[in-house]
Amino acid sequence: MRAWSVTAPGPMASGPLRPVDRELPVPGPGELLLRVRACGVCRTDLHVAEGDLPVHLPGVTPGHEIVAEVVATGPGCLHSPGDRVGVAWLRHTCGSCTYCRRGAENLCPRSLYTGWDAHGGYADYAVAPDAYVYDLPAGRTDAELAPLLCAGIIGYRALRRAELPPGGRLGIWGFGGSAHLAAQVALAEGAEVHVFTRAPAARTLALELGAAWAGDSFDASPAPLDSAIVFAPAGELLPAALERLDRGGTLAVAGIHLTDVPVLNYQRHLFQERQVRSVTANTRADGQEFLRLAGRLPIKVSTTPYDLSDADRALADLAADRINGAAVLLPG
Repeated sequence: MRAWSVTAPGPMASGPLRPVDRELPVPGPGELLLRVRACGVCRTDLHVAEGDLPVHLPGVTPGHEIVAEVVATGPGCLHSPGDRVGVAWLRHTCGSCTYCRRGAENLCPRSLYTGWDAHGGYADYAVAPDAYVYDLPAGRTDAELAPLLCAGIIGYRALRRAELPPGGRLGIWGFGGSAHLAAQVALAEGAEVHVFTRAPAARTLALELGAAWAGDSFDASPAPLDSAIVFAPAGELLPAALERLDRGGTLAVAGIHLTDVPVLNYQRHLFQERQVRSVTANTRADGQEFLRLAGRLPIKVSTTPYDLSDADRALADLAADRINGAAVLLPG
């Protein structure tokens, strides 16, 4: 089968992602063999390819927003051949640690991740644990569903971590795959959304989706914000977001990787009970809740399709901010 491998992590210009041929994998107990129908291109894939995240599996195949068809099962699986399922970032937790027992499996020290600890969806086929795949809502194409499986789920968790009050004013920094989905959930729940991004096309998309205002990353906000989410992996945005928060406001930082945060001034950035909260992966409950919501809400998924053979170009375009919405690999 065709696959892509991170052979030498580094800047996209150095060609860290290379095409390879692999034997078709065999599912073990509790595992599914999946034919990949679509795979979203996530910024976390970029962090894996460029070495921002440490190597967990040498030569790993990235991709953790997988829409796939079950073609074979190992012993002990609930899904059957022919089922359409989704594979996301989280693929294993221990189930017995303090965090798992209290419902915070996203913090499990022994957690494993698709496209980082195990081969992912930049390939014709993949293997995933049956207990960690998702049933998908009907009525959407494979390409529309793929970004929901990480961009959507993580954006949803970030929105909940931001503690946006009913009818509140939300600021979003960065407006790519995750942000454009989280914004629509917030809008559907009655929020007023303000978007801060350096990309003119992203500002246009934000306004088309219903944002009340869209400006540059460091523009003054039209009014104080109740909550904010920083999706861009740029630490220098945190002081800007905190300055625009109203008293008692909450900032959620959604990325798995962030450049260094500048020195904060207590009076300007944190006083009056402003708070900063990180977002670490997600629980399966988060994913199930978001996908049920996505099945009910008219969420528009903005996608840019690429053939699987162009995965390196898709990641390079993501690195250069040339993608509006979410890129999706299709097998062709």
